[in-house]
Formats: sequence, C-alpha cells, structure tokens
Amino acid sequence: MRGWWQDLTDLVLPAECGGCGRPRTVLCAECRAALSGAAPSRVRPVPEPPGLPLVHAAARYADEARAVLLAHKERGALALTGPIGTALAGAVRSGLREAGTRLHGAVADMGGGWEANGADREVLLVPVPSGRRAVRARGHDPARRIALAAAGELRRTGTPARVLAVLRQRRAVADQAGLNSRQRLDNLAGALAVVSGAGRLLGGGPVVLVDDLMTTGASLAEAARAVRAATAQAAARGRPPAAVVRGVRGATPVYSRASREGREERTGRAAEGRPDLGRTEQGTAHANGVHGLICAAVVAAPPDSFELNRN
Repeated sequence: MRGWWQDLTDLVLPAECGGCGRPRTVLCAECRAALSGAAPSRVRPVPEPPGLPLVHAAARYADEARAVLLAHKERGALALTGPIGTALAGAVRSGLREAGTRLHGAVADMGGGWEANGADREVLLVPVPSGRRAVRARGHDPARRIALAAAGELRRTGTPARVLAVLRQRRAVADQAGLNSRQRLDNLAGALAVVSGAGRLLGGGPVVLVDDLMTTGASLAEAARAVRAATAQAAARGRPPAAVVRGVRGATPVYSRASREGREERTGRAAEGRPDLGRTEQGTAHANGVHGLICAAVVAAPPDSFELNRN
C-alpha cells in the first residue's frame, strides 16, 4: 500500500513525464495533447457486445496515451490523475451531447429536447469497479479516482456532476488478460451488481458509466446491465427517482469513511443538474423527460474502435 508521503512526493516532485519520460514534468505538452488534445469521439468495439451503451473516448490507446494510463493505473503515478480526469470529462461531455441529440426527437412532441427536461439534475458518474484484489495490489482504485477528477472538472466548467460508486463485483472473475471478446463476456456475465438500496439514487440524473479504458466493451456492457436492473427493481418497488440526489450526500453505499477518495467526493459541491439521457433498448420517453437511459465515457479505446465508427 502507498503511504501518504508517497502520494505527496509524486505531487510535488514529479520525476518524469508519465507519457514519454521527459524529466521534471508530470506530463509534457506533447503527451497532454495526445491524451486530450483531439475532440472525443464515439467508439465501437467489433464485435459489439449486447447492451453496450453509447461510448465516447478521449484518446486512442497507443503510444503516449497508453503509457500515461499504465503509469497511473499500475505504477500509482497519482499526479497524472488531474490530466486524465480532464480527458475523461471531455469524453463525458461529448457523450452527453450525442445522447441528447439522439433523444431530442423522442421528446420533441413534449415541448423540447433533453435540454428542456429535468434541469435540476446532476450528471451521475458511475465508475466501473476493479476487483478488491487488484485495488489492494495497486494501492488505489484508478477508475474511482479519475471519476472524481472528471466530476471536479465538469463542475468547474459549469456541468453539475457527482460520483456514485455504487457498482460492486458480486463474484470472483478471472483475469481478463488474454481472453477474447466472447470469453470476456462469459467471464463477466452477472458479475456486477448495484449495492443494496442504491438503485433509486441512479434515477436522479443522467448516468454515465466511466472507466479508463474500453477494449472489448464487455465491462461496460455488464455495468450497464447491472445499472438497468437496479433502476428497474427500484421502480418496481414503487420508489420514486431520487430527484434530490444532491441532498443524500451519498456516502453510505458509495464510499467508506476511511477512503480518501470518498472524502474528496463527499466534499464535492452540489449544483444544478442535467436530465436523463443515453441509450438503452428499453428506454422510453414520458412527460417528465427521458428516464432510465445510460451512456458511457472512457479515457481511451483501441484505435480500430475509432476507425469503425459508423454514424
């Protein structure tokens, strides 16, 4: 496990660029541009797993971007959290814009698109969880950490957002390395669940699943399945959507008191929100806007998932 002094040393005494190794900088200008200099784009794996929501990525997973993500994830280069979070925030914005455009027609006969519906709601960033063993080995939870950084960047630039880390692994899964797309789907099928009682929180705004990397899309598809199941179950029990999510301050099902990342999230400033949007095969429009829809955002994806973007 990393000590607080190691975190502090990483922040104030950067040894080298996380992307290219240039000395005396956390992330040089060239590597920063590789991470978030281009406009985020929709990405699609081939084959595309069933139930995968719209996914947007900030960068191609190659060269400098790959080195940055590995340095943060596997070597605990926490000073890279800010730049990575900024890149993720850009992908979130791009996903929300496209999802909103797609939903505009669905609610046009109700007097407006998604911009006009549910204006008191925050964007809810739901990180795809790592296994407990991986978190212990790395000394931190990379997806949760960059989700918090992205939420902060979104709020700073005028988009109300918060993190709801409500997904958990409910059974052991095999290491995904070396598995093909079908094997990854089988490995993750039914592996994720929303913590008890948290399904109603996910009705409080547009849900954006977030992760550092998409490869086959299996993890995001399984996360989307779990979120849809939890929100459907909450609705079936007669629980209204949590339009007052900001008032929950969400700590109990989301973070333990001992988590530094949890403390950072709990002190995040709530603000005005955004409507429900995204994509699901079962999504419907109603008089209060579009409900139960999800999209996803990642920092990076394989180059061929950009090339096969068929709009």
